[in-house]
Amino acid sequence: MAIARCMFVVAVALALALAVAVTVSLASPTTTATGVGHLLVERSLRAAATCSKFPRMCHAKGSPGPDCCSRRCVDVRTDSLNCGRCGRRCRYGWTCCRGRCVNIMYDAKNCGACRRRCPNGSFCRYGMCSYAS
Repeated sequence: MAIARCMFVVAVALALALAVAVTVSLASPTTTATGVGHLLVERSLRAAATCSKFPRMCHAKGSPGPDCCSRRCVDVRTDSLNCGRCGRRCRYGWTCCRGRCVNIMYDAKNCGACRRRCPNGSFCRYGMCSYAS
C-alpha cells in the first residue's frame, strides 16, 4: 500500500511539473523558434497587432489601405467588401470604384475597369465600349 501511495505522489508531481512547463512555454513564445514553431509564433504576433488596437498601422508603407474595417486594413475606395464605408458589400459581379459599387460590364464611365470612360455617344457592353455596334 505504501509503494502504491508513493507512486501516486510521484505521478502527480510529474504531471504538475509538466503542466507548469507547458503553461510557461505557451505564455512567453520566443521569436527564435525555427520551422513550424517559428511560423506559429509569427502568426500569433501578427494576429495580436490589429488595426483596431493600433489604427495608425493602416497608414504604414505596404499596408493594403488606410482604413480599418473589422480589424483589417482596407481601402474603402476600392474594396468590394467595404465599398465607401465598412461593411458595405458590392453585389456579385460589381466592383468598387472610388467608393461606389458599379457594374463595370455596362457602366460607360467605368467600362471594363474603374475610370475607363467610353467616348461620347458610345455605350458599354460586356466591359467594352461600343461592342457589336
